[in-house]
Amino acid sequence: MEHYVTLFDALFLPQGIALHRSLQRHASDYRLWVLCVDEQAHEALSKLALPNVRLLRLGALETEELRRVKADRTRAEYCWTLTPFAPRFVFDADATVQRVTYLDADLWFRKDPQLILREFDRSGKDVLITDHAYAPEHDQSAIAGQYCVQFVTFTRDGGEPVRRWWQDKCVEWCHARYEDGRFGDQKYLDDWPSRFSREVHVLGDKELILAPWNATRFPYGPSVCWHFHALRLMKGRGGYGVDCGNYALPTATRQYIYREYVKELRCAVDMLLAIGVVPRPQKVATVGTRCRSVLERLFDHRWRLPSRVYYPL
Repeated sequence: MEHYVTLFDALFLPQGIALHRSLQRHASDYRLWVLCVDEQAHEALSKLALPNVRLLRLGALETEELRRVKADRTRAEYCWTLTPFAPRFVFDADATVQRVTYLDADLWFRKDPQLILREFDRSGKDVLITDHAYAPEHDQSAIAGQYCVQFVTFTRDGGEPVRRWWQDKCVEWCHARYEDGRFGDQKYLDDWPSRFSREVHVLGDKELILAPWNATRFPYGPSVCWHFHALRLMKGRGGYGVDCGNYALPTATRQYIYREYVKELRCAVDMLLAIGVVPRPQKVATVGTRCRSVLERLFDHRWRLPSRVYYPL
């Protein structure tokens, strides 16, 4: 069985449910562990009782060092601080688990994740990280880091020295700003291929995990999963919609990636509403935005995607 772990609070329940639905379609033998950052997320997921999911309550797992730094960090910064802890929580919860892959909640699988992990298996290493692989016009590697904390695999024993080093660094400093060569939990990965050369493998096939920052560099077709960075649920006069962020997206990517993900989010929102949970907007809608009014124009091949646009749910 392959084990994955993600973490989110109630605000990101729609993305978390979409991630799970994609794994249900494409992953063979798997378990998704969810570190619930707040009780509202735990309560909602308990009601949904999603198959192949095990829930972890942050309140029951927080260490003294985590509680100490929590007050000094925003919710987002604290979630970043938690990232290296998440695999350890899984290892501690189940002694049979031999490796865990951390997944960002806004990942969405189009194919079996084993297509990524097979390369890792062939490497014989204990930690897998992935390159941002920025398109030139979006290159933020100097600030945000060369490698992306989106899909990170650790083995129980061989990967532990790397995970522990990362954990200690994130406890020491993890903020949403560039400072002294650091940025959040992510810039720490920059020197892993040299610092931990025996343990760390960098995914060689950059087209397997794609994101809006490299949508103009690679065709969408070979991707195993897509990282919907900067996509946020919002609510306007016409209902729910999503803001897809400040990226220019090719027509094919809008049609075959974003449009399908929007359908997935719509299902996730409906699932939450069915159990009495009203999803909270993740972004304030522009005054007067009609979330359902732009669907046909948006996906018409003649429509040029502006810097910010709302997809209706």
